[in-house]
Amino acid sequence: MSTTASTTEAGASDRAGASRRQGTFYRGDPGMWSWVLHRITGVLTFFFLFVHVLDTALVRVSPNTYDQVIETYKTPIVNLLEVGLVGAVLYHALNGIRVMLVDFWAKGVKYQKPMLWTIVVIWFAVMIPGAVAMLWRTASILFGGGH
Repeated sequence: MSTTASTTEAGASDRAGASRRQGTFYRGDPGMWSWVLHRITGVLTFFFLFVHVLDTALVRVSPNTYDQVIETYKTPIVNLLEVGLVGAVLYHALNGIRVMLVDFWAKGVKYQKPMLWTIVVIWFAVMIPGAVAMLWRTASILFGGGH
């Protein structure tokens, strides 16, 4: 082993040890969190679609049970879950477009971080008014006595 290689390894080891002693750890790059969030939102969307197919199938099996299930969906907790679902689907779709651009556009890799921050801005720009609109009915029922 060369002296340069052993010095580099020792320096990296010292930094890692110092980092652990100071209580810090690797928190990841935004690209890594984007990858993780893309996988999580994909799984959540798949789970929703699976449940949706099952509850819709109840129409043929037992219309009364279907009606009861649909009534449970009109609760404030489910309304919050719907907002989360819209957020997950929106992020997954926007990030999917970014991933395709990174894969198929010659300059995609160069611009992947600016594209990531662009989708975050778009996500907030769409989700804030969307969440307000979605939660308005529930808030009016809970606090304003609406129907």
